Amino acid sequence: MFMFSCAGILFDLDGTLIDSINAVDRAWARWATRHGLDPAEVVPKIHGRRAQDSIRMLAPSPEIDLEAEQAWLENVEASDTEGIVPIDSAMQFVSEIPLGRWCVVTSGASPVAKARMNAVGLKPQCAVYGEDVEHGKPAPDPYLLGAKRLGFDPGDCLVFEDTAAGVRSGKSAGMKVIGVRGADANVDLSEADAVISDYRFLRIELKKDGLFVKFDSFQ
Repeated sequence: MFMFSCAGILFDLDGTLIDSINAVDRAWARWATRHGLDPAEVVPKIHGRRAQDSIRMLAPSPEIDLEAEQAWLENVEASDTEGIVPIDSAMQFVSEIPLGRWCVVTSGASPVAKARMNAVGLKPQCAVYGEDVEHGKPAPDPYLLGAKRLGFDPGDCLVFEDTAAGVRSGKSAGMKVIGVRGADANVDLSEADAVISDYRFLRIELKKDGLFVKFDSFQ
């Protein structure tokens, strides 16, 4: 039995709590095609990052109107929730965590993230969105803000993440990170403290000195 102790838990959203990969890929494929780029080259590079950071990195011209492109992409993503579903057993796991002890920390803009959470019935009391921080993942800013909003020290928080950028963000914030392995086995989660592929083997215990996350094995 392996165990992590913490005061609060911070979850990435896409790929960690919800499966939105098809919707994300559809939106970015449209954006790539719109700019004469190859979707097969663009899509693998955007996961785990804020839209504005990916646009800035991938834009075919430095003169691109970043705000206009971001607004276009947000509208496409917020309007398309087809096929978005919870990650297996994730909702049950979250439901066992006391209120005030968990927070969603996503690179997604609030209109997009809220549309996706509404689609699966996820209603966090605490959330950090892409526009809430100056520097997105893999910088530590998003998770530091998540800890602050929960009211806990960063070192007392545990992160769940499914991308290399997200894992690095949590680690650079001074937190323990559990990687969530999705369908893509090639995602580099090597910097995580542990990796799981299924929430069903996790248990939450609340004691006077904090939360304890227990699971049977590192997968």
